[in-house]
Amino acid sequence: MPLSVPFIDLKRFEPGFEDAVLGSFSSLTQNAQFVGGSEVARLEKRLSEQVGVEHTVSCANGTDAIQLALRAIGVERGDIVLVPNVTFWATFEAVVNVGGTPVTVDCDISDGGVSFDAFEQAIKSSRPKAAILAHLYGWGSARLRELRDLCDQNDVSLVEDGAQCFGAEFEDASIYAGASIATTSFYPAKVLGAAGDGGAVFTNDPQLAERTRQLTNHGRTAHYGHGLVGWNSRMDALQAAYLNHALDHIDARISSRRAAAGVYENALSKLDPGCGLEVMSAPKSYSQNGYCNVCLVRDPSVKNRLEAALKGAGIGFGNIYPSVMSEQPAAAQYLKEHVGGRMGQDLCTSVLNLPLFPYITRAELDRVLDVVKEALDI
Repeated sequence: MPLSVPFIDLKRFEPGFEDAVLGSFSSLTQNAQFVGGSEVARLEKRLSEQVGVEHTVSCANGTDAIQLALRAIGVERGDIVLVPNVTFWATFEAVVNVGGTPVTVDCDISDGGVSFDAFEQAIKSSRPKAAILAHLYGWGSARLRELRDLCDQNDVSLVEDGAQCFGAEFEDASIYAGASIATTSFYPAKVLGAAGDGGAVFTNDPQLAERTRQLTNHGRTAHYGHGLVGWNSRMDALQAAYLNHALDHIDARISSRRAAAGVYENALSKLDPGCGLEVMSAPKSYSQNGYCNVCLVRDPSVKNRLEAALKGAGIGFGNIYPSVMSEQPAAAQYLKEHVGGRMGQDLCTSVLNLPLFPYITRAELDRVLDVVKEALDI
């Protein structure tokens, strides 16, 4: 029987991982340690060390992390915030939820990040209070340093949505380390995934960190003292315990992901350009984390044929992401304008993601590649 391959498999654990997690859950339950406490504090300390920042503030989920970061930098009702047109809805949604007014910015189809020219134009024309960059696919924009500098020069506060880039390195350091304020998600399918939802905010600024921490916990200055209007976005201790155990194995998991990404890149980059498929690679300034494989298939008929072949062979695939923010049904009533062209639409209609997850086997990778090559008549 031919080998089927899921798009992602969240059940491939290291020996002893489940037992260790269940042991921690049992201890926390028996001691009624459910919110905050030593597991959360330990996780935040370890995360800061892992990603090279001074302060980590854990929270309930990745969407909250973006909202917390926006609130922490002072985004208020009516403030304009630049948002990538290619990202997950949460990035756009977070701006609306804190009262900001989103302006979408076109993408650079070469790396999935924002178009530098469109971003610069948007700063000049929209005069934003803040901007968000989304580091997609396990890396970031090739022009990240220039984008950061551009924001500094124009007094635009920059939030970096790093939900997909945990473990990625930019210029030989964690991508988070150079950010003014950055966020991540611990949704189970992420590189560092929890047993449910979770998120974090990273910064080297102690004032931003303290304000973020207050916002996660009802704006508290004391148990019944509230210096800010925040909300409840505390991480629970069970998720922190799970993440602490996951961190014990994160290097091996990322190594496995990178190796799989390398197999795809090596094989797909050698295909005849006329076949209709090209593989997107991380810019040279990055060491990717192997979050996902990214193929571009610009001919709709070829893409449909390839997807049908994968589906018929029991091979999972994804489309991260199939549509832009500016064309989502709910966007119209909030969107001030879109800046740039339609590269985002081109990317969204052509993107195809092949299976990639920790400990995917070489046999599974070869099976995926065989199906792809057969579908492309190679």
